[in-house]
Amino acid sequence: MPSALSPSAWLRGSRRPSWLSDPKVLRTEVLGGLVVALALIPEAISFSVIAGVDPAVGLFASFTMAVTIALVGGRPAMISAATGAVALVIAPLNREHGFGYLVAAVILAGVFQIVLGALGVAKLMRFVPRSVMVGFVNSLAILIFMAQVPEMTDVPWPVYPLIAAGLAMMVFFPRLTTVVPAPLVSIVILTVITVAAGIAVPTVGDKGDLPSSLPVPGLPDVPFTLDTLTTVAPFAFAMALVGLMESLMTAKLVDDITDTRSSKTRESVGQGVANIVTGFFGGMGGCAMIGQTMINVRVSGARTRLSTFLAGAFLMVLCIVFGPVVSDIPMAALVAVMVMVSVATFDWHSIAPRTLRRMPLGETVVMLVTVVCVVATHNLAIGVVVGSIAAMVVFARRVAQLAEVTAVTDPDGAAVVYRVTGELFFASSNELVGQLSYGTDPDRVVIDLSAAHIWDASSVAALDAVETKYAQRGKTVEIVGLNEPSARMHKTLSGELAGG
Repeated sequence: MPSALSPSAWLRGSRRPSWLSDPKVLRTEVLGGLVVALALIPEAISFSVIAGVDPAVGLFASFTMAVTIALVGGRPAMISAATGAVALVIAPLNREHGFGYLVAAVILAGVFQIVLGALGVAKLMRFVPRSVMVGFVNSLAILIFMAQVPEMTDVPWPVYPLIAAGLAMMVFFPRLTTVVPAPLVSIVILTVITVAAGIAVPTVGDKGDLPSSLPVPGLPDVPFTLDTLTTVAPFAFAMALVGLMESLMTAKLVDDITDTRSSKTRESVGQGVANIVTGFFGGMGGCAMIGQTMINVRVSGARTRLSTFLAGAFLMVLCIVFGPVVSDIPMAALVAVMVMVSVATFDWHSIAPRTLRRMPLGETVVMLVTVVCVVATHNLAIGVVVGSIAAMVVFARRVAQLAEVTAVTDPDGAAVVYRVTGELFFASSNELVGQLSYGTDPDRVVIDLSAAHIWDASSVAALDAVETKYAQRGKTVEIVGLNEPSARMHKTLSGELAGG
């Protein structure tokens, strides 16, 4: 079997692309990439403002991230570009030390991501429970909608009917045909209406100037010293972690939507390569974008790397060649698209009364904790980490309650057998100590662990405590039924855990 990073594995999924032989697939991928490119422009400009850089920096980053990840990423059809989470991480560095340090941090973050990917950090995704994933999806939908609210406040009144018209077209147009993505139809029609009628509403051009040429590669303008490295490294590592977290969670979501599997290791390394390329082209870095990915995968129906590649390519073509036309697109049209995406992304089934009645309370609490943390911090990584910790606590409490102790006394009263059933670890082993009758038990005590398993040092320490309590009363304890792993741990640690 080839390793995860072998050449054959690296190229797997890229052979015989379906769009080469199926014109329908080609059309879907091309139009999906075009819609995503249109939606990327205002987002990239907004994230540039957050990072404190020129709008062209965010647009260049979106271009290089999308094009590179299309070639080296592990999840086909997923969109990577400049993101708000990354912008928030590196904004203080740019503000305090300048743009050169920001670029250096992007390149170093890419190196960190490659190393983390090679070390298998993607395997940690197995420990993200479903309740956290649902919270992640729902919080994303809420953040996507919240990001549109500023575009709907303190604006000319025609914005509202334009948004309503855009939503209506995206709901009803697919009933006529799905040949052309409804979001693209909505954007084109609303742009024609506002331009032809001379309706004064906020446009893409109001967000910032679009670049007029392609980015040029170069080295970051920083001194190559140890002091620079120590300054940049903390920001780069934070960016690497946030970017990987969002990208891997988004990849898992796309896997579920498309009923396909993707290489998370390849995606992790690919994100690093894309950020290194982006840094050398003077971009602000990025990671997977859930909103644009949902447009591409769920709304447009794209499934291959071509749509991702074309999203980046079209972005530059739109900016450089069709800049004046793109600048006239009303923001209302793009707001309508993102509102529709937020509605489609939200897992409405998760909050249905019937689901809430059947779902264990702990699962619902974990989902809500994840949503609250993400929405409060606007940081998906923090929400996922806190949600996962909450899920571990809930799981530990649930498993701890499964550990039971039953006592059987010999008819002659000479011995008592305690049969322990369940999993013994830090949360359940302490309960074991309190369930034994040290003062009233006979002189011989047998603890039968044939239906139990010892998981940690806390359980061994608890058994030592039990033996000590009985020994203080002149009674003997015999521990029987240990399976091989439990016996090995007990033999290694027993008697070694008491404080000196």
